[in-house]
Amino acid sequence: MIDRARLDAANARLNAFVDWDDEATGGEGVLAGVTVGVKANVAVRGLPWTGGMELFRDRIADRDADTVARLRAAGAIIVGSLNMEEAALGSKSDNPWYGPVQNPHHIGYSPGGSSGGSAAAVAAGLCDASLGTDTMGSIRIPAAHCGIYGFKPATDRVSQHGLEATDLAFDAIGPLARDLDLLERMARTMSDFGEGMMGEAGAVLIDHGVAVDPAIAAAFAAACPAGLPQIKLDWPQSRIRFAGFIHVAKAMDAHLAGADPEKLSDRLRRAVAYGPRRKDRDWADDQQILARVSAQLRAAVAEHGYLMLPTTPNPPFPHSQDDPAAQADFTCLANFAGLPALSLPMGWTADGLPLGLQVVGEAGREAGLFALARSLDAALAAYRRPAIYGY
Repeated sequence: MIDRARLDAANARLNAFVDWDDEATGGEGVLAGVTVGVKANVAVRGLPWTGGMELFRDRIADRDADTVARLRAAGAIIVGSLNMEEAALGSKSDNPWYGPVQNPHHIGYSPGGSSGGSAAAVAAGLCDASLGTDTMGSIRIPAAHCGIYGFKPATDRVSQHGLEATDLAFDAIGPLARDLDLLERMARTMSDFGEGMMGEAGAVLIDHGVAVDPAIAAAFAAACPAGLPQIKLDWPQSRIRFAGFIHVAKAMDAHLAGADPEKLSDRLRRAVAYGPRRKDRDWADDQQILARVSAQLRAAVAEHGYLMLPTTPNPPFPHSQDDPAAQADFTCLANFAGLPALSLPMGWTADGLPLGLQVVGEAGREAGLFALARSLDAALAAYRRPAIYGY
C-alpha cells in the first residue's frame, strides 16, 4: 500500500501525479518492490486514461497497456498516473487542464515534456521509475531537464497497445529512472531488448544549424571521446524537425477528427491545424526529407556503432517562457529513424540546472547502448538529487 498522505504532500510541490492507485501492490520478479508511475496517455486498469486531455477526463482504462502488464508481471508496484503535455504534443508540460508540472531542481521551471510528470516524479523520489512516451523526444527531453536517465526503445521493439497515440509512426513507450541499472531492468522487461554489443567507435553530428547554449556546448565537448568521426545531414535540424512536426500534426488531426473543440485547448488546436493546411508539394518534400534522414542515420549507426548528441540545445527554462522551438531538434532524429536512444546526465549550468547527453544506437544492440551509457556515466559522474528529494 502506498502512503497517500505523504505522497500527496510531496506531489503538491510538483503536480507530477494526477491520479493514484490507493490499492497498489506488487509481486515477485525482477522488479519486485519497484514503485512505478505511468504517464497518463498509457492505460492503467482502473485509473483515468486521459492523455492529458479534457476530452478523455472521464475515461477509465478497463485493462493495462501491454507495457504496464509486463511491468506488473515482473513485480512492479504501479502507483498512479502522471501529468503530461496535453495530447503529448509539446515539450514544456504546462497542461491547460491539469496544471503545470514543476522541475524539482528549480520550482517555477519546466521539467521538459511531454513526459514532464514522469521525469519530475522520478527525479524527486516520488516513485522509483516511470513510463513516458516519446514521439520527437518526449522521454529524453524531460530526463535531461530533470537530471535523470531516460530510454526510448526502437519504435518496432515495444508494444503500442494501450497508448493514446500521438503519431504511431514515431511513438514509443519507454522508462525513466535515477540510475542505469533500474532503467535497463525496466527496458528489458517492457520491450524487445537485443544483446548485441558495439565497438569503441562512434560519431557526432556537426553543422546542424542549431544555436546551442554555451553551457551545453562546453559540457558536450568535454563528454565526447576525442577523435570521433563527424556526421553531417543533408538539411538543417530545424527543417528536419518541422517535417516531422507536420507528420505528427496530420496524424493528430485524423485522430481528433470529430472531437468537441471546447475540450481541446487553443494551443493544441493551433498546432494540429498545421497538418491539414500543408500543401501537397510541401508534404511531399517533408516525406522525402524524413525518408532521407532516416536512411542517413541508420547508415551512420551501422557504420560507426552509435551517434552522440546533446539531448537538448537549451537547459531548463522558466514556465513564464515559451518552450524553445529547437528543443526537439536533436531528439527527433532517433524517432524518425526508429532507433533506440538514451539520455543521461551530462553536467550542470552555473546556477544548478541539469544538462543531458544523448546516445543513439542500433535496434538489436540495446545491451551495447547501455554498456556505452555506463562508461560515459562513470566518467561524467553528473547525477545529483534535487534538494527536495524524497517524501
